Amino acid sequence: MKKIFVVLAVLVLFVDAVMAQAPNKLTKKEEKEGWKLLFDGKTTNGWHTYLRDTVGSKWQVVDGALVFDQTKPRSGGGDIVTNEAYENYELRLEWKISKGGNSGIIFNIQEDPKYTATYATGPEMQVLDNIDASDNKKQNHLAGCLYDMAGDATVSKPKPVGEWNQVRLIQDKGHLTFYLNGIKTFEGQIGSQEWKNMIANSKFKDPYFADFAKVAKGKIAFQEHPGSSQWRNIKIRLL
Repeated sequence: MKKIFVVLAVLVLFVDAVMAQAPNKLTKKEEKEGWKLLFDGKTTNGWHTYLRDTVGSKWQVVDGALVFDQTKPRSGGGDIVTNEAYENYELRLEWKISKGGNSGIIFNIQEDPKYTATYATGPEMQVLDNIDASDNKKQNHLAGCLYDMAGDATVSKPKPVGEWNQVRLIQDKGHLTFYLNGIKTFEGQIGSQEWKNMIANSKFKDPYFADFAKVAKGKIAFQEHPGSSQWRNIKIRLL
């Protein structure tokens, strides 16, 4: 009888370990901590293409991943955004990119027809193939960086093309912290003088970006860009 209990205990531990590693699933610990999935691994529920009501055909769910497929008709493109807006939170996810690919995690988006793109109002954590993407010339354009504002090759350590990268993006009362594969790639305060200086020295000083990064609350997007991107294990915890 004792052996049976030991075997059962081992099986329970094995099942728990498998469940903990299953993509697009929350562990019991994560549920207790307040984590919620933003992607169920099967549908695009909870998302829509920016300024549209539905998700464009370029965004597909394939083998448990949310995939941007650049081979689909152009009309099905556009950045995909969450239905809900978020303020104080920790976002975790995994991404991988095709050879030469480019994308981004854009957040604090103010979705309004007067803003023609997600990046008109939302800052971006860059997603990139650092080696072969055409947008790899500037240091603060590398994977994990605060796009065109901060970061460089010393903190940008993406995994090789085809492998999953782990992201943590934390925003708490406007205080931002980025991690890529466990490495901190940025920390700073939205609206601070340092933040304003970064904007003044970036492309976002252009009048088109007059309302860029002015509000520390908004929707979250994955960017349409050259190459195919894949996303999974997208989860959020409100702070």
